[in-house]
Amino acid sequence: MEADSLTFIFLNAAIINNFVLALFLGICPFLGVSGKIQTAWNMGLATMFVMLVSSTCAYAINKILIAWDIEFLRLICYIAVIASAVQLVEMVMKKYSPALFRALGIFLPLITTNCAILGLALFQTFREYNFGQSLAFSLGAGTGFTLALMLMAGLRERLSLSNLPTVSQGAALSLMLAGMLSLAFMGFAGLGGDHG
Repeated sequence: MEADSLTFIFLNAAIINNFVLALFLGICPFLGVSGKIQTAWNMGLATMFVMLVSSTCAYAINKILIAWDIEFLRLICYIAVIASAVQLVEMVMKKYSPALFRALGIFLPLITTNCAILGLALFQTFREYNFGQSLAFSLGAGTGFTLALMLMAGLRERLSLSNLPTVSQGAALSLMLAGMLSLAFMGFAGLGGDHG
């Protein structure tokens, strides 16, 4: 599979170099919102939408900044776009799903500072992806983020029904599960070759 093909870029972002489990970006919502499958699913979809909007806008902004020779404004522009996209998601969620809005709590506005989203914009810029590749990359990253949240939520829900030693409950259990999931995903690292 060609390194610049849309399928490879999607699979690379979703599985091989999963933002959460391989690159360790977006750990805060990964640990904070993965208590229930439904909440994890909705947070994954919200993050995927913000990633898609941010990626599209970052591509356009980068073209404008290059044309005007002001690339040094890249970071601040990306942060402004991400914050705006998160505000849009927040307003829509608050209007149409107040229960979900309350369930996500502080983690919804924290998408603004989610390093996975900023990393997505920066990675696609530095890899010089075209528009189609940027979309594939953002959808792959969002899918991988949602997959990581769902796997963690499924494990945590399943283990909440089990009798566990007191020492391995709560944060300790979450960190152990995250480490094991990360080790499992590191097994995909060889599939990416030298294309990172």
